[in-house]
Amino acid sequence: MVGPNGEQVGIVRVEDALRLAQEADLDLVEVAPNARPPVCKLMDFGKFKYEADMKAREARRNQANTVLKEIRFRLKIDPHDYGTKKGHVERFLRAGDKVKVMIMFRGREQSRPEMGVRLLQRLADDVAELGFIESMPKQDGRNMIMVLGPTKKKAEAKSEKRRAQEEARSAAEADAAQSSTQSS
Repeated sequence: MVGPNGEQVGIVRVEDALRLAQEADLDLVEVAPNARPPVCKLMDFGKFKYEADMKAREARRNQANTVLKEIRFRLKIDPHDYGTKKGHVERFLRAGDKVKVMIMFRGREQSRPEMGVRLLQRLADDVAELGFIESMPKQDGRNMIMVLGPTKKKAEAKSEKRRAQEEARSAAEADAAQSSTQSS
């Protein structure tokens, strides 16, 4: 048996363990039923379950699901349109998501896949500090596909964003407190 503070009590009869639990106003919880002899612990079971639920909730909150975002290009893309779409790709990579970049070929464009590879390589070079090429460009019928992966993990990006929001909030509160003391 293990005591309420984690100390070893030793091998105790069940009746004595139940009596000790009742005297301490705690629960007798079987921790390792397969051990010989079985291990029990004196603890507040409601508090234990609550703390386990809080740990699970925190783990779920910090868990990040990486999403595969998709962006489509045409081979003959205007420089401004390219810049706009590159901005979307950068935003997705900053958020920690993977990006599937697709170039759609039409008609005679299909006979020039090297131009598509060049465009995808240019995009990968432009966003090199945020992401890396996870799968090289490959022709798939009328489309050419490349997948970019983020250099930062989704959880890191999420925690960084949360930290920035908290800093902004505390700075705003400090400014409000300072302005209220000046006006007094």
